[in-house]
Amino acid sequence: MTPINSTDPRLSSEDTETLREISQRVLWLSAAIVDAANRGRPNDTGVKVGGHQSSSASMVDIMVALWFHELTSLDRVSVKPHASPVLHAINYLLGDLDAAYLPTLRAKGGLQSYPSRLKDPDTVDFSTGSVGIGATAALWAAMSHRYLRSQFADVPVAGRFISLLGDAELDEGAIWEAVADPAVARLGELLWVVDLNRQSLDRVVPDIQVQRLQGMFAAAGWQVVTLKWGRLISEIFTRPGGAEFQRRLEDMPNEEYQRLLRVDASELAARIAGDTGSDGLHELLGSLPTQVLADAVRDLGGHDLGLLLDTYSEVDNHRPTVVFAYTVKGRGLPTEGHPNNHSALLTGPQMAALAQVCGTDIDDPWRPIAPGTAAADLCARRGAALQRTSVAQSTAIAIPTSLGHTHRKPASTQAALGRLLADFTRDASAASARVVTCSPDVASSTNLGGWINKTGIWSMNQRRDWFVDDNERVLRWSEVANGQHIELGIAEVNLVGLLSELGATWSRWGERLIPIATLYDPFVSRALEPWSNGIYAGGQSILVGTPSGVTLAPEGGAHQSITSPSIGLEQPRCIAWEPAFAQDLEWTFLHAMGRVGVPGGTSSYFRLSTRPIDPALARVPENPHLLERRRKQSVAGGYRITELDPSTEQVTLVGMGAIMPEVLNAAEVLADQGILAGVVCLTSPDLVFRSFQQRGARTPGVGSDILDMLFPAQHSTPLVTVIDGHPHTLSFLAGARGDRIRCLGVTEFGQSSDLNEAYVIHGIDTGSIADAAMSLLSR
Repeated sequence: MTPINSTDPRLSSEDTETLREISQRVLWLSAAIVDAANRGRPNDTGVKVGGHQSSSASMVDIMVALWFHELTSLDRVSVKPHASPVLHAINYLLGDLDAAYLPTLRAKGGLQSYPSRLKDPDTVDFSTGSVGIGATAALWAAMSHRYLRSQFADVPVAGRFISLLGDAELDEGAIWEAVADPAVARLGELLWVVDLNRQSLDRVVPDIQVQRLQGMFAAAGWQVVTLKWGRLISEIFTRPGGAEFQRRLEDMPNEEYQRLLRVDASELAARIAGDTGSDGLHELLGSLPTQVLADAVRDLGGHDLGLLLDTYSEVDNHRPTVVFAYTVKGRGLPTEGHPNNHSALLTGPQMAALAQVCGTDIDDPWRPIAPGTAAADLCARRGAALQRTSVAQSTAIAIPTSLGHTHRKPASTQAALGRLLADFTRDASAASARVVTCSPDVASSTNLGGWINKTGIWSMNQRRDWFVDDNERVLRWSEVANGQHIELGIAEVNLVGLLSELGATWSRWGERLIPIATLYDPFVSRALEPWSNGIYAGGQSILVGTPSGVTLAPEGGAHQSITSPSIGLEQPRCIAWEPAFAQDLEWTFLHAMGRVGVPGGTSSYFRLSTRPIDPALARVPENPHLLERRRKQSVAGGYRITELDPSTEQVTLVGMGAIMPEVLNAAEVLADQGILAGVVCLTSPDLVFRSFQQRGARTPGVGSDILDMLFPAQHSTPLVTVIDGHPHTLSFLAGARGDRIRCLGVTEFGQSSDLNEAYVIHGIDTGSIADAAMSLLSR
């Protein structure tokens, strides 16, 4: 721990006074933004608009010291969710936000409830609505920038990557998974500032255990700085009786300290001294004017502007730094220190009083700082200094639609992905330079070995490969500065956090990457929330869940995914794929790569399998025109395998992924019984559902006509859908033509077995499929 209590401030008293004037105006504006949202707009719904005046207030000085003195235009800052009004207030004073937006918090087309990189009208570097995830985003952005600079010469330099987070966010596991990653200890450009106000949503936190938190960061290689007291009270601590005064304040429970903030100033001395205070303590407290003592008790390090600036300038730039800045929740507001102030709103009279204290007018809440004053001049200078140049997009990169390789041997889609990536370095070298793969310690078991052997492991510092002379080693683990695979520990949250930021480099620095991550499909749900938040913030990437489903029979229920197909279908700005055949994997994956890292692009989620499937089952046409037609259908969402005239079908079997051999076998069983069954192979139920949604829509959408191609409206037949996942994923197909339907899939946890036993257990074997079809026809 590095305590900083400088007695030689860098700023003159005039400079500090100017910053304090701006800080008071930001305090007012942040409170007024929330007030206008709740009391200044008509609201006939009865639903509270909400906002966080107190949570904003504790961050004001921390942020003013940054934006109005410390930041450069190269720095990127993640702001804690509940302090969004402070960010908007600062951007307004810097000329980055029109005053017309200030009354629009949480309104349509206005300021978002929490900082949003894509939806807010002013500069927001990271979307932070998800507690804990937004704070780590800056960390992964720093690593992404390091990676980008190692690959491309023209990448612009970056400054600090700063996260401003609330102390309650340190309860989130995502924080510690990120902090513990060994590579993070080398990110000297990383700065975290913790708003240590010792309150959460419901309560005053009884014991924040800051020493334990400090030790955890220090053990991970971080510089730890603690700003507990400001300069006013620190000077008092040096007087006779001051050491006892300091010890008394630091030993008291958080709740008692918060209570001191709520009592009349005349009671403070007696409450602090209590029944055990020494004569020296009584003498010291009695010597302090009542208001001076009240100010001193509130003089925490996170509100001392000079101390904050000294801290920002003195951190070690060779390793990450965390600053624990003690603050008061609601600082400067009537709600300060109240245990239930989290979402409390100031009343009209309280807002009027605050306006007077802050030197502004409640009847003109957005009045700018008077021109010609030192504060106005500083705002103008800082606004100009923080202006950013627009990001120029990198040169367009051609992604081939096909690699042209034949697929003749049985192969799993997971193995096909490994082959595709390995071939990609030769067949599309310019595009392959943009590919970066990531894995949480499962690279070899998800078939990335060939790619890794060709491209190497990315490392911030080149490391010696001690196994280079081992002839029995298949996977060459060469860690080099320009490698294209990033290996993380077994932490899926870290994986997708990095993936999201790698997928945002095209918009941050104008250099496109195509980030691809592999993880075991059962753990997609563990990674989903941070990945979804990354997509919300503009990250574009490809997530590969493999192996998937009960097809991974011997592994048992813990490694057999059930709900992931539906998860993929429901994720916004993402296309979910589950190809069955190696050829389909090639076409759809190349198509997905072409949609990543470009304006208007989209992420993709692939659900793959380790089950080898004979490519002959797909009946891929040899005629070039028919082959291209099949490719287009595959990337549109699916195709018909059987050559039956749909008007002659008595039942249609619909399958996807590893279960397709059973679907085709069931069609043959039915044919032996004189029943003509058509077979539809879906590559993306997601795209087929969009086609379904687009049908009859009043406005154009993203859906194609693939649904009508697969299920012609004029030829209605019963449907049997089969999936190695939850059956409701394909249940929407019943609405395509109003067909009778049976949806087969996995609805219970699996168990260890062989493949055939697993399919029988869950009713997705050949016999169950054929039986479902005959049952529909017998109605």
